[in-house]
Amino acid sequence: MSCLFCRIIAGEEPAHVVLDREHVVGFLDVRPLFKGHVLLVPREHVDTLTELPDALVEPFFATVREVAAVVRDELGAQGTFVAMNNTVSQSVPHLHAHVVPRTKGDGLRGFFWPRVRYADGEAARYAKELRAALS
Repeated sequence: MSCLFCRIIAGEEPAHVVLDREHVVGFLDVRPLFKGHVLLVPREHVDTLTELPDALVEPFFATVREVAAVVRDELGAQGTFVAMNNTVSQSVPHLHAHVVPRTKGDGLRGFFWPRVRYADGEAARYAKELRAALS
């Protein structure tokens, strides 16, 4: 499999998985905008939103909505930023939605996004907390 996200879904590539459902898998971004930044991907390989089969639209976006609420509530954020690139700026050619915790004054402006790193063991703690809230 050449697709990184397909390998994560198959368990062939390590990731901090927060959600593993029939149609959607969620895991922490390895280069998060803010800690708790989740990527949601359809289990079926789809390159972009325009190729998402009708049967997956509801389960995918219902999961995005659910994760946005959990990220906000469980991580003490004031809100979330939900985004999706299609082809341009899409670093992995597998449809994915970003769910990023936001707080007023967090420094995110326009499209100049700072990236942070997790300290040792910190990603596992964030993943565990979100996984518990989503189960």
